[in-house]
Amino acid sequence: MTYTPAENRYDSMVYNRCGNSGLKLPAISLGLWHNFGGDANHDNKRAICQTAFDLGITHFDLANNYGPPPGSAEHAFGSILAEDFKGYRDEMIISSKAGYNMWDGPYGEWGSRKYLIASCDQSLKRLGLDYVDIFYSHRFDPDTPLEETMGALDHIVRSGRALYVGISNYNSEQTRKAAAILNDLGTPLVINQPSYSMVNRWVERDGLKETLKDLGVGSICFSPLAQGLLTDRYLDGIQEGSRGSRPGFFNQKMVNENSQAALGKLNDLAQSRGQTLAQMALAWVLRNGGITSALIGASRPQQVIDCAAAIKNLSFTEAELAEIDALADEDKIKLWANS
Repeated sequence: MTYTPAENRYDSMVYNRCGNSGLKLPAISLGLWHNFGGDANHDNKRAICQTAFDLGITHFDLANNYGPPPGSAEHAFGSILAEDFKGYRDEMIISSKAGYNMWDGPYGEWGSRKYLIASCDQSLKRLGLDYVDIFYSHRFDPDTPLEETMGALDHIVRSGRALYVGISNYNSEQTRKAAAILNDLGTPLVINQPSYSMVNRWVERDGLKETLKDLGVGSICFSPLAQGLLTDRYLDGIQEGSRGSRPGFFNQKMVNENSQAALGKLNDLAQSRGQTLAQMALAWVLRNGGITSALIGASRPQQVIDCAAAIKNLSFTEAELAEIDALADEDKIKLWANS
């Protein structure tokens, strides 16, 4: 069946300017890190993307290694673009990244010019696109000069492969250095993508939020729901067959007596605000405009609908913030603690 987007898709979504750039991102963006690999149902993937676009979610975030297997999420989204969004490319922001292991040998990961440009070309082929809107260095490479990594991003833009460049998993000091190099090259850094949630606040301790504001760089946080921990999914523990029950998904020891008690109280607070726990967690990272966009994942369309509704209430009282601080204790609920 031919997909026709909802006519009112831009009526309720909030769009935030990305730093000092002219680019605007929806407050909620859709990430394809999970549930878009070769092991997932294609019709469900299409339904998730269609639902997101109908709700004004215009930004779709990928990386070369998303799957499994690596590359399969880009293949899947490329098919969805051809099937459902062929006439809507200019209404969409599509991003990809390179940095983690993608192919064998010494040129298949990290931040060399060789790897980044080759990976970008491979991503474009999988997506069936001439360019992506944002291309990221997915992680800081301690063994490659930052000038080389940023120079590769500059080349990717100047060659027409991407419109903007970003970095992901870079701390405050690394971000300042990267931004300075890119400014000198004439291709400004537009966005940083760190992990950030109620139970993962390294960006606050590191000063990254203040750095991005000072530099005029936007931000999009991944794992704002702590890979599902900050939803109602684990209020009664890890259920057999759930994503959290899979080995290696996240540290299952995080779901324990202490964390469940805290999550239950957070859920009560969310309900008192007229929100689900997921909606409150998303609203929390977006509070005060400190984060440009929150990047969600979804295994079914209803989760996208629930998350998009977070923007209906983005304000918090001082008492609510204090209660969240007391309950969302990183020492009790650890995730990405060593990011």
